[in-house]
Amino acid sequence: MKNFKKIRFAFFVLLLSCLLFPSCTRKDDRTLYLYNWTYYTPEALLRKFEEEFDCKVKLDSYSTCEEMYAKIRGGAKGYDIVIPSNDFVSIMINQGMLRELDQTKLTNRSMINPVILEKLKHDPDMKYAVPYALSATGIMVNKTKVSGDYARDYSIFADPRFAGHATMMDEMREVIGCALLQLGYDMNSTDPVQLKEAGNLIKTQWRPNLVKFDAESFGKSFASGDFWLCQGYPEIVYGEVPPEKWADTIDFFIPEIGGPATVDCMCILKDAPHYELANEFINFVHRPEIYAIFIDEFGYPCVANLEAQQYVTRPAMYDAEQAYSCTLKQDLGNDIDLYSELWQEIRFSE
Repeated sequence: MKNFKKIRFAFFVLLLSCLLFPSCTRKDDRTLYLYNWTYYTPEALLRKFEEEFDCKVKLDSYSTCEEMYAKIRGGAKGYDIVIPSNDFVSIMINQGMLRELDQTKLTNRSMINPVILEKLKHDPDMKYAVPYALSATGIMVNKTKVSGDYARDYSIFADPRFAGHATMMDEMREVIGCALLQLGYDMNSTDPVQLKEAGNLIKTQWRPNLVKFDAESFGKSFASGDFWLCQGYPEIVYGEVPPEKWADTIDFFIPEIGGPATVDCMCILKDAPHYELANEFINFVHRPEIYAIFIDEFGYPCVANLEAQQYVTRPAMYDAEQAYSCTLKQDLGNDIDLYSELWQEIRFSE
């Protein structure tokens, strides 16, 4: 009985100490938890960071910002860094979901292209967010499946030759934005009449040709020959097609009228458990020779960090001028409900 009492008392002391000093329950305090888009994090970059900072990086992924936002807003804990698009950065700042960066750690801030910062009206001084990349969506045609000329704007989605072999992103701002641009309107328009016109264009002319709306897996279907026409991020297609087949298979273009673009930004969550390590990672990414690893992996034009261009070893999938001509999706505030309601009609109406 005396031994039992001693064991019980020892257990109580251990439990109390762990409650007072939570770090004693955390065996792995050198692990950075990164939540990023699918297909968007070079493995080589992570391994170099782990080696230099004697830590581990755990990566989780999402296919849309809506998915990421819903998970974090819904109470998911443990993530240190998220990489939302600029419109969601604005939303998350306004809702108090992000923690200010440690500016003393951001020694590579001079590497960030000032042209990109000028586009970020919500946080031009990088108080909460540091640009990761400017990414633009465009149109990809499988040249092995279609002969002859085709429209090089969004009207291509009404071309009956692509019926049953076309897809657009499962992302309302992307698809509705393309329709608004095709009609000659502002991609961020909140005019109900213009939005209704855009919705009718999608429902009556584009959707009948689409297999589905797909934000993540269309690259595999393009590579297999099932999809001949896709709207989306080019790296998803280029990542599935062998490089030796790129020239003969993929025709990627951004229409002259432009297209949707985002500046994805590295942000630290309000309750990030590894704040210091998160700041180190953000600064590490923009070391020019490190950022070049990201550019080489995905073939983006090197526009967020111009100094990295000297270390890049492969050509970009598209040129920087095309990226600069695109329109950033903006935070629409409560007017986003107009898009949500329209998107429900587009996705689920007969």
